Amino acid sequence: MSDPIPFSAALRERSSRAHSSSEHAGFMADLMTGEGTRDDYVALVAQHWFIYEALERTAGQMRSDPVASVFISDKLTRLPALEADLEFLVGPDWKSAITPLPTTQRYVDRINEVGATWPGGFVAHHYTRYLGDLSGGQFIGRLMARRFGFETNGIGFYLFEDIADPRAFKDVYRDQLDAAPWDAAEQERVIDEVLLAYRFNTELFDDLAQAKAAQVA
Repeated sequence: MSDPIPFSAALRERSSRAHSSSEHAGFMADLMTGEGTRDDYVALVAQHWFIYEALERTAGQMRSDPVASVFISDKLTRLPALEADLEFLVGPDWKSAITPLPTTQRYVDRINEVGATWPGGFVAHHYTRYLGDLSGGQFIGRLMARRFGFETNGIGFYLFEDIADPRAFKDVYRDQLDAAPWDAAEQERVIDEVLLAYRFNTELFDDLAQAKAAQVA
């Protein structure tokens, strides 16, 4: 009898299609292929701020949880970089200039909900965002820098200066997923929550595209 597949591998396999769909959503595809504008990029950064403000605030609440706390690392913190990016991209009054789109608000509400009540759900959102940032996010950051002439200002969100080896960091993170004391039913719940996070991400790109179209009309 073959050994059971590790949870991290099952999670990656089960979410791969949702991940791919999110990456190739129209708004993001345009941004990656040169059809998107600097304003499009700024709009995306602004929505990220709301998401990471919720995620990192709930991380503070989860630091006392024996399961969720294992995944929380100050090396991953993105909020200060996002705020510096927005100050550079928008100006010192950036906070009064941005508002969450409908999907962003639903996303934030869900992070707040699981961050207060369900460690596995929190880890699902933590995993979806940060391991994505350490993977494809690195490519996105370099691409935006070339396209819009940024150096470090404007793309600080994508720069993990405290993580020398992202691949090794991700390997440890996946080992921690495999070691989490979740039974099969809880693992299924976590996978479902990861799929929900990807759906939020895809729907956010749809919202961004619709907001852009409304400005042009």
